[in-house]
Amino acid sequence: MLLKYYKGSFLFTALCLLAAAWLGFESTGSVGGTLGVLWIVLVLGVLEVSLSFDNAVVNATVLRDMDDKWRHRFLTWGILIAVFGMRIVFPLAIVAIAAHLGPVEAVKLAAGDPVRYEQIITSAHVGISGFGGSFLAMVGLNFFLDEEKDDHWIGWIERPLAAMRKISGLATGIVLLALYGIGQFIPADEAMTFLTAGIFGLLTYIVVHAIGVILEGDGDAVAGAAARSGFAAFLYLEVLDASFSFDGVIGAFALSNNLFIIALGLGIGAMFVRSMTIMLVDKGTLTQYRYLEHGAFYAIVALAAIMLLSVRFHIPETITGLIGATLIGLSFWASVRSNRKHPEQTLDEALPVRASGQPVGE
Repeated sequence: MLLKYYKGSFLFTALCLLAAAWLGFESTGSVGGTLGVLWIVLVLGVLEVSLSFDNAVVNATVLRDMDDKWRHRFLTWGILIAVFGMRIVFPLAIVAIAAHLGPVEAVKLAAGDPVRYEQIITSAHVGISGFGGSFLAMVGLNFFLDEEKDDHWIGWIERPLAAMRKISGLATGIVLLALYGIGQFIPADEAMTFLTAGIFGLLTYIVVHAIGVILEGDGDAVAGAAARSGFAAFLYLEVLDASFSFDGVIGAFALSNNLFIIALGLGIGAMFVRSMTIMLVDKGTLTQYRYLEHGAFYAIVALAAIMLLSVRFHIPETITGLIGATLIGLSFWASVRSNRKHPEQTLDEALPVRASGQPVGE
């Protein structure tokens, strides 16, 4: 029964809504104000789920090859880092660095002057977009340039990329050209910040990949090298989750500039993404629906492009979420059609996969 995977998320949602109701009544002193805060928290939760569904699919592709110990660590420690670290500590850290404040002063600013807090964190958008966009672009491009990938969903796009996958550093070159090209259309001071952050995004990807290669002794694609080493996979997933969270954290200020309201709403979404990840792994959904993983990585490339272009153009978060959901929906539909045409190919694929790589039931 699918509901069992979401029991913890519904309980966490109830606790967050209680906290939101208390916060709303304390800050507004009225029932109407309290209901307004509750509505914002719920909308933020839905926004986070819509933006991060592709994150759940990609997480599942790594977790299915993880050993049970590191899988458990990601699903426990990882969710604490995702909810507490990325939704509370990360925005505070940005404000502290940008305004040259200590941690305590940053918390006081968030609680006492939310308008100023919003202005500071929004001003860091260029650097955040450069870092997150370049990291996600490397993740997405390297999936399609993986030498072990021989299954294609959209052949006219994926086959030419597969033909070029032996070109060393191709993904890095594409991302660097994108950073340089976009940097030509923004002010010089912002361009420097954008390029610097983008280069650090590239370096972060390379470092995480290198850790997987060193610990394992051999590495291929990012989802292969990282997943085969528990620590490297854990680190890769945390950086990936952080990159996915950037747009949600920044976009949340369109609804509220209160750090604690934002943390409650995005935390609800993060818990549901965790539940979806567990369900996808346990049900073996990615092996049963062969193109679902492709759709998630197309969504990653789209999100990377949106993050990079957002330094020049305003792109509503609704559009971002719809693009990701549409790509994953289309890939699911294509998988169902493929399964109907070739039912014999899905018999083994439909079995959930253990961390050892062997289908359950063998």
